[in-house]
Amino acid sequence: MALGSLLTSHSRTAPSQTGGWRWPLLLTAAVIAMPVMVIVGSLLLPYSESWGHLLETVVPRYVATSLWLMAGVGLGTFVIGVGAAWLTTAYEFPGRRMLSWALLLPMAMPAYIIAYTYTGMLDFSGPVQSGLRDWFGWGYGDYYFPQIRSLGGAICMLSLVLYPYVYLLTRVAFMEQSATILEAGRSLGRTPRQTFFAVALPMARPAIVAGVSLALMETLADFGTVDYFGVSAFTAGIFRTWYGLGELTTAAQLCAMLLVFILVLVTLERASRSRMRFHYRSARRAAPLRLSGWQGAGASIALSLVMTAGFLLPALQLLEWSLDRWRAIFDSAFLSLVYNSFMLATLASVCCLLVALLLGYGKRLSPGLMESATVRVASMGYAVPGMVIAVGVLIPFAWLDNRVDALFRAWFDNSTGLILSGTMAALLFAYVVRFLSVSLQSVESGLARIGPELDESARTLGANPTQTLRRVHLPMLRGSLLTALLLVFVDVLKELPATLILRPFDVNTLAVRAYELASDERLADAALPALAIVIIGLAPVILLVRGILSGEPNRE
Repeated sequence: MALGSLLTSHSRTAPSQTGGWRWPLLLTAAVIAMPVMVIVGSLLLPYSESWGHLLETVVPRYVATSLWLMAGVGLGTFVIGVGAAWLTTAYEFPGRRMLSWALLLPMAMPAYIIAYTYTGMLDFSGPVQSGLRDWFGWGYGDYYFPQIRSLGGAICMLSLVLYPYVYLLTRVAFMEQSATILEAGRSLGRTPRQTFFAVALPMARPAIVAGVSLALMETLADFGTVDYFGVSAFTAGIFRTWYGLGELTTAAQLCAMLLVFILVLVTLERASRSRMRFHYRSARRAAPLRLSGWQGAGASIALSLVMTAGFLLPALQLLEWSLDRWRAIFDSAFLSLVYNSFMLATLASVCCLLVALLLGYGKRLSPGLMESATVRVASMGYAVPGMVIAVGVLIPFAWLDNRVDALFRAWFDNSTGLILSGTMAALLFAYVVRFLSVSLQSVESGLARIGPELDESARTLGANPTQTLRRVHLPMLRGSLLTALLLVFVDVLKELPATLILRPFDVNTLAVRAYELASDERLADAALPALAIVIIGLAPVILLVRGILSGEPNRE
């Protein structure tokens, strides 16, 4: 694409035209931030009579359970993620290269789906306990078996699917560490284990903290796992308060308390490295140490078990259940689920991309403090649970529907009913709020790679900002835009709480159907929609794997 083609454009230079992007940017960012602001503002509303009862009875349990859940998942993801990252970076052993990318596969397995599969395998009527009873001749009450539907079970399930956040960031940090520093530690008589604890681990602290923080935010946002396991976490409590008591305002105030947890996590993550400086990038990476014999076999087996437990075993169980019901693939009900899921994911990904282009390009044109701050606020939805966003969307939409209906009743003696609440518009808006950050990061990273001299050249040739975006930036952003579309598409397919709350009555998706069937204890029937979600979820994992392998030399 040659800039010479812009000679046919208007010959005038118009720096002031950038103002045409400023106000749409500010207005769009304000609308996107509205659900979170509504939740925060709910704290100023009068508290209902049930609020005091909730504070005395269930809220302390929600807080305690959420803290225990965060502590367990934080420890689990730290041990698995950091251990796997160090083994695959610092050592050479059989299968290392394959395991380095296979350990990312659990990212494609939503937590609520792995919870369904392990319940089916480990419950009293599952194949594991049935096999034990048949083998040893046991009966009910003759043996002890850990209860999968418990707080400990939820911690295990979430740790198995969330450790890749820690593994991915920490492994990149280990790969970038200077070989000189690590080899200096070894030359001073430090064993590899001592070098890890004294040198490598402290240097990778920012990446570790960031990865654990992401895992903890996903833990607080989880609804399907804690609800199915009967764990009294905040998201499950919000859902029960809303549907059980029918009090939307009280549910919003519980959401505000959950936002406090999220804010504390983000603040701690940034404060932990605000005064730290880690300058250790080196052109030469430390040579991996070869593990042979039982040490190499032990590393391979340990990492293989992690990958098998987090992805392979539940995927095979879903496949086995699905093969028994393969004819359902051609059933009109299942095809309708696939169509609805793909339609919603496609529309949401396109909407997110368009809004991300508006905000990202608008901030590039007007990089002022107000523009940067509003874009940052608008993109914070990814750190907010889908349950919270759903409540934040429903409150203003319901208020607007009631006002419009009241006006029509007064003026025309006719009811409009629900115009926005319970419609596809409300659901798509929630998706945009929730996943805008994913698209925005891809767009901003792509724009950052385009030098400002191209904008200046286009302007001198008479192109206005819109023409520059269309003729210069969009062709150069093709890869970033496709990545943004794909990532949001898969995230929307996996999203459960927002879809469950805001979907129209006649619209169902793969995620909601899997949740409904699992809630009815029809785990085998839930396998087909769950497997479809997992297969589609492999797409962003493949992108991550390609990115990792492209930056790592083949050592085997």
